[in-house]
Parts: sequence; structure tokens; C-alpha cells
Amino acid sequence: MRSSSADTVAELVRRQWGDHRIGLRDEHHTLTHHQVAAGAAARAALLVELMPPLPGREPHLGILLDNTPEYPLWLGAAALAGAAVAGINPTRRGAELARDIRHTACRIVVTQRAHLPLLDGLDLPGVRILVTDTTAYEELLAPYADARPGDASLGPVRPDSRFLLSFTSGSTGAPKAALCSQGRLAAAGASLASHFSVRPDDVHYVCMPMFHGNAVIADWAPAMVAGAGVALRARFSASRFLPDVRRYGATYFTYVGRAVQYLLATPPGPDDRAHSLRLGFGTEAGAVDAARFRERFGVPLVEGYGSSEGGAAIQRTPDTPTGAIGRAAPSDDLAVLDPETGKECAPARFSPEGRLLNASEAVGELVNRGRSPFEGYWRNPEAEAARLRGGWYWTGDLFYRDATGFLYFAGRTDDRLRVDSENLAAAMIEGILARWDRAAGVAVYAIPDPVAGDQVMAAIALREGEAFDPAAFAAFLAAQPDLGTKMPPRFVRVMAELPLTATNKIHRAALRQASFLTTDPVWWRPTPGSPYEPLTLEATAALTTHYTAHGRTPTP
Repeated sequence: MRSSSADTVAELVRRQWGDHRIGLRDEHHTLTHHQVAAGAAARAALLVELMPPLPGREPHLGILLDNTPEYPLWLGAAALAGAAVAGINPTRRGAELARDIRHTACRIVVTQRAHLPLLDGLDLPGVRILVTDTTAYEELLAPYADARPGDASLGPVRPDSRFLLSFTSGSTGAPKAALCSQGRLAAAGASLASHFSVRPDDVHYVCMPMFHGNAVIADWAPAMVAGAGVALRARFSASRFLPDVRRYGATYFTYVGRAVQYLLATPPGPDDRAHSLRLGFGTEAGAVDAARFRERFGVPLVEGYGSSEGGAAIQRTPDTPTGAIGRAAPSDDLAVLDPETGKECAPARFSPEGRLLNASEAVGELVNRGRSPFEGYWRNPEAEAARLRGGWYWTGDLFYRDATGFLYFAGRTDDRLRVDSENLAAAMIEGILARWDRAAGVAVYAIPDPVAGDQVMAAIALREGEAFDPAAFAAFLAAQPDLGTKMPPRFVRVMAELPLTATNKIHRAALRQASFLTTDPVWWRPTPGSPYEPLTLEATAALTTHYTAHGRTPTP
């Protein structure tokens, strides 16, 4: 790994100048590190020409691209020029997409022909559109072909220069744009590069979308710090994963959400371990799938934690127990607190098999009571205030802590359920249901109870060739010693596949909104402990009447 640290992303870009090793590849392009720096310099010069400083106008550009080489080139250009980048989610549509671009004050949007129809007819006054895969774009860049890093900037580039406006993927309301400075991103990259011993001969495979913080912070940035190569996949593809890894000699990748499940669902082959990968780093794979992945592909998956907002991070050490994320760094003061009372939760107690026994009293919200690197949200003081209640940073994530201080992820506070006055974490129930060998994917979520609180509903995608057997499922539930009496799902929706967001996370909002009012097969227990039976039209009508009688609906 390169020995000296960098204070800014711009410095990381400048370091590539004169390095003629392969630095960036995809299916159609191969660029050296030097060419990457030169390409970033040319785009920085163009940026300064197209976006001169103007009173009241921010130096912001939006990137609406798949993972093509243009994406990291424009990240580098923004860093050199002292501009900030808003990653625009291509799954957003219409007014929502226009809102994202206007909210982040983008003066330029860099896109590609495939995404150009998304912008048709949108109200984007004063926004210039650059379409990368066109002759006109090449002609715009041509005069700056000889630019060098540092030739063009909009002003001083410092560690505190605004660099990223990363939209959060919250399940309700308009997404918030978390701020990240050049210094924080460079420091995050250096920390990961050191922790994972990233070397210049490593190749980081970026298959998660670069508009999401995971790909930029945990994949691109540490590669930049170490001088490692970067290989891109335009959009995640489970079937192309191993061929890409072999083609590029990839050694490291990141993942989020259900990407690991999709990889495990591909047909196994005799050469599954014939590759150069040494590590995967990400979130939400789950202990069961992580073990299956290592057994099949021979690659350890390291579950990490660090929100896009940067308000809290967990340090993984060699003695981290199975299932845990890690513990607080020595300089941090992380606590697991009851979000309602603010009191510290009880330490977790485990069975001899390592299963959590006291979820109701141990699970709470992770809070950073020390100095937080959170840099705020763009033009959203209300959201900032909610994050920084009482001078502490409230992560919005559920955790539990064992007696020695190791922290275990338990889901989002949005995924907390309250059943018969007992607080439950959806992720805890999911982890148990994922043990069922017939399930390829599981999502657990709250739907309203007809009278008060919530009821537990689960969506299950079955493995190929399997059918839902209600008696077998009930027997499986009864055999799980850590499944509390309030945890078994009352409703089970059987789906061909789980709905996902653009970042491969379960689209829980869509599942909650559908509730049991869906054309998919739904099984339910009319009373707790009774056998599962099909939810018929007659039963649905009776349930709906029951909700109406109490002034409630089965959807949020």
C-alpha cells in the first residue's frame, strides 16, 4: 500500500499521474492510472469552463450514470475542481427524480443516452445536460486533452471542501442528501485500505451502483488510496460475477443487501473456487449466507458498519465473534439505548449455541455519545436535528451488545415491530427464518394490528423446485429455540422473488404497503399457534371489516 496518507481526494487523483499500470477497466475500456488522472483533469477543466463561480449558485453536478468509466472520471474531476457530486439514482422517476436534482442544486447533470429519456419533460431550469456517449461530448472535451491535474479549479481545494451529496435510502419521505467532504472520504479510504491491507497489485471489483455510498466509500476510495486497480460492472449481475472476477483478476469486492443471496442462487460449478478473490466487504449478508458463501467460493465476507452519514463506525478486530460486526474504536463512545427512554439496554445473553435469548431487553438504537464525524444533510436542518438529539448522534440502526462490548446488527429502527406491547426487531426474526432450508430469501416487516400495535408478516422466496408446505414451516418455527412467542409471522406471503431497491436492499416499504392485500399466495394463522391456512377472499374481507370496525386499515 502507498505509505503516505492524503488529505483530499484531489491529492489521490494527482498521485496517479505518471503511473502507467492498468488502473481502470470495464468490458469496453482499459485505462492506465495516468490516463485516469489525465481524463479527470480534462473533465475538471471542462467543468470550470461550464460552471464558473456565480453568486448563489453551488458548484454541484449530478451524475446519472451506470458504472461506466465516466463515473470515476467525473468523481476525480469534481475533486480536482473543488466541486461536489450528487449521485442520482436511475430508478427514480418523474417528479421524484427532478426533485433530487433540484434539491441538490445541480448545475450540470452528466448522463448517458440510455438514461436520457428519464430526463425528458422534467422541470430542471438552468440545468445543463452532458451526454457522455455522444460525439458532441467528445468535441466538448477535445480542447482540454492536454490538461494536467491542478490546472483548473473553482477555488481552493481543502480537506473540508464539500465533495459528495449521497442520498440516503430511507423507506419514508424524500431521501436526504448526506454531506461528505474530501477529507472524510480520503480518511475513510485510508482506514479501509490499511485495515484490509490493500496493495497496489489488488483489483477492486465495483459491481454495486456508484450512486450509493457503499461503492464509492468502501470500494473506490480504498483502491485510490492504495494505488490499486478498479474494475467496473455497469449493473450488478450475479451470472457475470465470477467471469468478471476471473477476467480482471479481482481480489476484493463490496456488496449490500441481497447481492450475496443472488450469487448463491447461481448454479454451482466445479470451478467456483477458481478465482483470485480474497475478500468481500459489505452489509446485510447475514451469518447463514456468509457461511454458505465461504464454503462454496472460499471467500470470507466481512460484515462492516458505517453509515453514509459517517456518524458512527464499528471497528472489526481479529477476536470479533461470529455474527458480530465488531466493537467501538477506543476513541469512540458507542452505546445501545432504548429509543423511547434513552436508557442503556441490557447486555445480550446467548444460548450455548450462540443464539440471542433476551432480544426484547437487549436490542436498542446505536448511539454515538462521543465526537461524531457527521457533516450534516444538505439543506435539511430538521433531519440534522433528529440525528443529533441531545448532542448525540442517533444512527437509526438497531444493535445489541454482548458483555464484552462486541456489537451485533439487528436492523433499522424503521423495521422495529411492537407486538402485544413487546418490541421486536425484524432483522432478528429474519435471521431465524433464513435457517429454513427451503427459503432462498426472507423479509420480515410490520403490518398494522386491527386494534393496536403491529403484527408480524413475512415474505418468502422459495428455492427452485420447492413449494410452500405450511406444516413443514410451522414445524421449523417450533424447533427454533430463540424464536420468541411473539416472533412467528401471522401472515406469510410466498413470492417468486423479493422486491429490491436499486441498491439490492429489500423494498420493505412496498411490502408493507401491500400488506396481505396481494395476488401472491398468502398463508395465515387465524389464531396464534393454529395451523397455517390459505388466506381466502372471504377471510380477507372479514379481516378488512375487523380493521374498519376499529378505525384502522391493514396498510400503513
